[in-house]
Amino acid sequence: MTELRDVERELGGFRIRLVAAALFVLVCFSLLAARLVHLQVIRHDDLSTQAENNRTAVVPVVPNRGLIVDRNGVVLANNYSAYTLEIMPSRLTQPLDVTIDALAELVEITPRDRRRFKRQQADSKNFESLPIRTKLTDDEVARFVAQRFRFPGVDVKARLFRNYPLGETGAHLLGYIGRINTAEKEAIEDWEDELQANYRGTEYIGKLGIEQRYEQQLHGVTGVEEVETSAGGRAVRRLDHKAATPGDQIYLSIDIKLQALVEQMFGERRGALVAIDPRNGEVLAFVSKPTFDPNLFVDGIDSESWKELNESIDKPLLNRALRGTYPPGSTFKPFMAMAALNSGKRAAGTVIHDGGSFVFGNHTFRSHGDHGLGAVDMYRSIVKSSNVYYYSLANEMGVDLMHEQLSPMGFGRKTGIDLDGEVTGLLPSTAWKKKAYKKPEQQRWYAGETISLGIGQGYNNFTMLQLANATATLVSGGQRFQPRLVREVEAAVGHAKSSPGTEAQTPLPFDPEHVALIKRALHGVTQEGTSVRSFINAPYKSGGKTGTAQAIGIKANEKYNAAKIDEYQRDHSLYNAFAPLDQPTIALAVVVENAGFGSEAAAPIARRVFDYWISGLWPSDEDIAATQIGKSTAPIGKQRDAKDVVLPGMQGGGFAQSVETTAPGPVALNDKK
Repeated sequence: MTELRDVERELGGFRIRLVAAALFVLVCFSLLAARLVHLQVIRHDDLSTQAENNRTAVVPVVPNRGLIVDRNGVVLANNYSAYTLEIMPSRLTQPLDVTIDALAELVEITPRDRRRFKRQQADSKNFESLPIRTKLTDDEVARFVAQRFRFPGVDVKARLFRNYPLGETGAHLLGYIGRINTAEKEAIEDWEDELQANYRGTEYIGKLGIEQRYEQQLHGVTGVEEVETSAGGRAVRRLDHKAATPGDQIYLSIDIKLQALVEQMFGERRGALVAIDPRNGEVLAFVSKPTFDPNLFVDGIDSESWKELNESIDKPLLNRALRGTYPPGSTFKPFMAMAALNSGKRAAGTVIHDGGSFVFGNHTFRSHGDHGLGAVDMYRSIVKSSNVYYYSLANEMGVDLMHEQLSPMGFGRKTGIDLDGEVTGLLPSTAWKKKAYKKPEQQRWYAGETISLGIGQGYNNFTMLQLANATATLVSGGQRFQPRLVREVEAAVGHAKSSPGTEAQTPLPFDPEHVALIKRALHGVTQEGTSVRSFINAPYKSGGKTGTAQAIGIKANEKYNAAKIDEYQRDHSLYNAFAPLDQPTIALAVVVENAGFGSEAAAPIARRVFDYWISGLWPSDEDIAATQIGKSTAPIGKQRDAKDVVLPGMQGGGFAQSVETTAPGPVALNDKK
């Protein structure tokens, strides 16, 4: 049977499907055309910029950090270039430990490198590039570059590294630079926009000392570089370049040979010395012992080295010259004498009988050795270091008058030196005690507390910086300066020099006759007093005052016996001094911790300082060794001309030379052009 079909109806349906398909195709092509017009016409400029950005990258160019040199041009901090192997954890395609193990097959990676990397990773953000190895050799660079395709997120970069060629010498005053941590990043984000922008790409910043205080001058101005990149995001060639401006060069007032000499004299002992030019406030030596090697911190110090430094009983990281406070002991007596003369409480010719002790109430204050000096005037009280004289003087003056007279000399206040972290020390007063204590019975000042202040004990605690500054003020007749470590700053562009030093402060109204008396008495200490042995045959005239300060309190009526006391509880050895006598060019304060009498440990160091500074002499090796153990008095060997002495690490005999501080170019694959 023949089936009848409705051809017309089927044909109509086909036409409808055909038209629908045609419309669908037309709509699709219309959408494509519209999208094409949108991309090629409407968004042409925007997409063209994005495409160019994908092809090129604008990266900051970190400037070369400025050099630090001493007053004679000796380079104390410079830069050198090297390659580092760096990992960006966020771009890794395999676990971090697996990646490091694979890299270790190509490049030596020590356990110390791994520990340092882990610590830096904890302090950084995950997308940052962190070094797993620094200072790669050319062979190591070549081995990695050949296998770089295996390590997404790992690359070799050219870096500038800070170097301290003299190692431990002057570490506390120079400080060091280190990788910027999270807290410092947050602090930078709060800076002004221009200053913040200048630190884009910067990974290291000054942490302590001059490096920290003069960070802005040493850093320089960041440049910009436009580079063409490969599909993998690596630089292929440079398209445009705006050079970075290197940091300024810092000239210190420090004589690094003098600094090194003092550090040698201390040997393994603990202590501090500050030497100042009384004529202008320039700091000539700024010593804290023991010290440390700042180069350990540049790459990131490992945990073992950090533990050794941080947990050492000798506290090598403590800047004793700036932050260590000590009772001044008998070195305080010349300042007490000047305070008495200034205030009119005691005349120079007033005679006090020193019978070996001073009784106040039911307490007896004794002298050293429990022997009396008999009749003592002001001159003899300094030369022979009479305790009784100053016990009675303190009792007559009272704590508040002492504070009023001694505070302007710089005691109990910051000197304003150009280093961060200075402490104030403590010059007590009744007002201070009321603020320092909470209980009423503790806030009260008892008259008996005043007595021991006269000999530099009790609440008195000062830094060697304060003592040296006060000595400079005293021997210069009251002229005051703010101590400075930086002498000049030389701009990298144009080489213009500027001095950040401050002008002389208002002088103290010292009577010249009073100053002459104190200086004459201090000279007498070196001729007939407690430091006479250290200054035998000195070719110049100097003045000084020895001091012995208690590290711990001794019970009433109990005699001090160093042999029966732990080393760290023994008395400190101190010496304040200046030279030459008539027109001083150097004033210093030195403390040797737990070393006993000032004449035995501190005064010999001062003698070597003056021999160098005034006569240009360097002690013999035998004398250095003897001084290190506190056995030296006068020179025991032939002294050398200091000009002939070259410190290990000095460049070209000690003077600054042209130092290469340009980082090597980028390490790129041999891409086909």
